[in-house]
Formats: sequence, C-alpha cells, structure tokens
Amino acid sequence: MEEFLADWAATVQDRDFVPRSGDSSLHAGARFLSCLTDLAAERGPVAIVTHGGVTVELLRTLVGDEVLPDSLLHDGVPSCAITTLDDTAVVDIASQAHLQ
Repeated sequence: MEEFLADWAATVQDRDFVPRSGDSSLHAGARFLSCLTDLAAERGPVAIVTHGGVTVELLRTLVGDEVLPDSLLHDGVPSCAITTLDDTAVVDIASQAHLQ
C-alpha cells in the first residue's frame, strides 16, 4: 500500500510520472478523453462507470489542476460520486447529492 500511495503522490506532482502499475496521469487522462470524444458522436445520453483515479486524470486534462480542489487531487473522487459532463464540458464534479 505504501508504494501505491507514493506513486499516487508522485503523479499529483508530475503528470508524466509512470507508476509501477498503470499509466502516467497524462496518458490516462488522454485515453479517457479519446473515449469521450468517440462517444460524443453517439446519440443520446451516455453513462460511463469508472474508478475515481482516472476520473481525476480526465478532469486534470479538461480543466487543469488549478481549478480542482486539492482534496480531489490528493484523495481522489469519493466512492459513488457522480461527475457530469456535457460532451467535454464539465458540469458537476464528484457530486454525492444522490446519496443523501
């Protein structure tokens, strides 16, 4: 677990850093954005279920670190949170309103 947390911290500081298992933050964000771009050509709403780590990397790619709360960068998206996009425009980040 210590190695995972150290790798996570390194990716927050350096988006080019490649952890022991997985992709760099830049690569993961770009891959998710490519998927969204492909899905945008489809008609109607689309739901994507994924883990919070890659959601953070997408948000870093779309809006930049300076817009995101530090807690999101360091702790990730809370479990069961919903991030809403309109194509690639961010509408809502990590909402947990549906859990109340």
